[in-house]
Amino acid sequence: MGKNTTRCQRVMKVPGVGLMTATYFVASVGNGQQFHSAKQFAAWLGLVPREFSSGGKQRLGRISKRGERYFRYLLVHGARAVAAVIERHKDNMPWLYRLLNKKAYNVAVVAQANKTARILWSMLVHHTEYRTLSAV
Repeated sequence: MGKNTTRCQRVMKVPGVGLMTATYFVASVGNGQQFHSAKQFAAWLGLVPREFSSGGKQRLGRISKRGERYFRYLLVHGARAVAAVIERHKDNMPWLYRLLNKKAYNVAVVAQANKTARILWSMLVHHTEYRTLSAV
């Protein structure tokens, strides 16, 4: 497995995803059809905020930390590596750069991990390559 599979090679093109994350992703998720959406996949990983709503008022709390603990660990540390070098590559990831300037560092890192998880699921299910966003 690893470097020899097409799915792992395709997934490793995403910033913050290395060999360990790619192989763990492909091995644990398979073809990804068990999840109906990228949001459901991120919730399975525990990367979505818990919701405490009452009386029409929505309150979002901390991430739920449910599901695949080790995979969440790999994604968060990959996102941390991306956030560490964002100053040099802010044109490639303007969303993360703005978020790091507005929110706490760890909040932005977990948000990037959530986004990475959703991208990985979408690439796997739709058989697409990773496309970088061009600077606007």
